[in-house]
Amino acid sequence: MRAFDLFTRAAFGLASLILMLLACGLIVYAVDGVWKSYNAADLDVGSSLLEAVGFTVIAIAVFDVGKYLLEEEAIRGREMRSAGEARRSLTKFISTIVIAVLLEAVVTVFQAGKEAMPLMLYPTLLLFVGVLLLVGLGVYQRLSVSVESEVSDPPEDDDAR
Repeated sequence: MRAFDLFTRAAFGLASLILMLLACGLIVYAVDGVWKSYNAADLDVGSSLLEAVGFTVIAIAVFDVGKYLLEEEAIRGREMRSAGEARRSLTKFISTIVIAVLLEAVVTVFQAGKEAMPLMLYPTLLLFVGVLLLVGLGVYQRLSVSVESEVSDPPEDDDAR
């Protein structure tokens, strides 16, 4: 069982490092695209910058997923020490995803707004999904905090009344 645990931790560690390298590759690709648009007269710098922002936002989300896997699965293992710790860890992870979705929606709104109004459906749905994720995170936070407080409070002794 110990060998399997070491194997899974190594696999998660390797996967997280690969994700982090891919995220860095996305940022390098974005910077390269902006650099090429500055040097080429026929390319639009504004659209290259917006595209670079989108790639960077995705790279940050992918990097955070890799970091999460490295911290939670490879270094610390599967077990969480408390419900509060699990809630904070999951909240941090989901918050990064929400930020990435909402930033991608904003970038897409600007891109679609320049091209054609019918293209606004996708960014609008993306904004809606980002808001739903945020509301879901808030509901999760509220429910988990109330459950944690109920579990941590000792039961009242009925004989003491």
